[in-house]
Amino acid sequence: MKFSKSALLTFAVAASASPTKRQSPGACPSPVRLDASTNVFRQYTLHPNSFYREEVELAVQQISDPSLAAKAAKVADIGTFLWLDTIKNIERLEPALQDVPCDHIFGLVVYDLPGRDCAAKASNGELKVGELNRYKTEFIDKIAEILKRYPNTAFAIVIEPDSLPNLVTNIDQTSCQQSASGYREGVAYALRQLNLPNVVMYLDAGHGGWLGWDSNLKPGAEELAKVYKNAGSPSQLRGIATNVAGWNAWDLTPGEFSRASDAQWNSCQNEKLYVEKFGAALRSAGMPNHAIIDTGRNGVQGLREEWGNWCNVNGAGFGIRPSANTGAELADAFVWVKPGGESDGTSDSSAVRYDSFCGKPDAFKPSPEAGQWHQAYFEMLVRNANPAL
Repeated sequence: MKFSKSALLTFAVAASASPTKRQSPGACPSPVRLDASTNVFRQYTLHPNSFYREEVELAVQQISDPSLAAKAAKVADIGTFLWLDTIKNIERLEPALQDVPCDHIFGLVVYDLPGRDCAAKASNGELKVGELNRYKTEFIDKIAEILKRYPNTAFAIVIEPDSLPNLVTNIDQTSCQQSASGYREGVAYALRQLNLPNVVMYLDAGHGGWLGWDSNLKPGAEELAKVYKNAGSPSQLRGIATNVAGWNAWDLTPGEFSRASDAQWNSCQNEKLYVEKFGAALRSAGMPNHAIIDTGRNGVQGLREEWGNWCNVNGAGFGIRPSANTGAELADAFVWVKPGGESDGTSDSSAVRYDSFCGKPDAFKPSPEAGQWHQAYFEMLVRNANPAL
């Protein structure tokens, strides 16, 4: 995902088996121990990571309108998760850990399963089905080694967006059938290896328009809970992440698609309802059920033709800023997981990774490949931010 930056690579330190502990100047004076039975976002502020900060600062330089540029510059100071979506991009992690103060928590997305995102083309990954050993040894193990070198820094990790939800709703597709065993074993391995004292983990659970359908709630919860238990019920798993890179409103009533012809079969018409109802199903299935909700791009509603449309939705705006003040017991925090301005997928129908969702009428065009910086889209998110920047 995202383009390379030589300035960051200059400072990159390759992950190794060395037990040497390295700390940034502002890190805590002693090892961090996160209590995953509590909401750690009440104690820590989501860190504005340096990788996204540089993307935003470069984007601001390209904006000629002074007023818009001033608003865009504020985005650099908003906490956002760093995505590790290839083995090579692990290089981005350690340089970004050099400026994390003690009262911040570093957001991290782990996203590189073999046969990744089996039901879409735009976000297909580097590892092929069957390359589970590479995922374990070259990806998860290397990330774990780095986290162990920074015991005085707090981390919040989102585990493999879209993976297990795809096994619930898209298992009829051959690609998802082929990926299923690798997904389950890979996610369980990630949960075990990243179960560290200074880490709190959230397992991706799609969103209310995906697993929120009445017929999906119980199977979805059981799928996630089974993997959690196969991982040994890791103590640092707090619950789930919802709406990652998504567009659903937190508490819009009636919901965006509440008047659709099939709305009667989905009682989760916003993410608040989804967190409550899916949370109850998770509790019954025996898994922790607190949640973080991605509000990075859901500031404007009523833009999509269908609930499942996910690619570079036209007219979108930045949403609620990261905060632990959600007003809901099961909702730990609003967070920005998806870095606003990085494309969901290309609108070029001749491209190998072209996905038809990126060509739909409600998708922004033109758009570059998934993960590449999308200047026009970023400026739109700034203009349409709600609350305003």
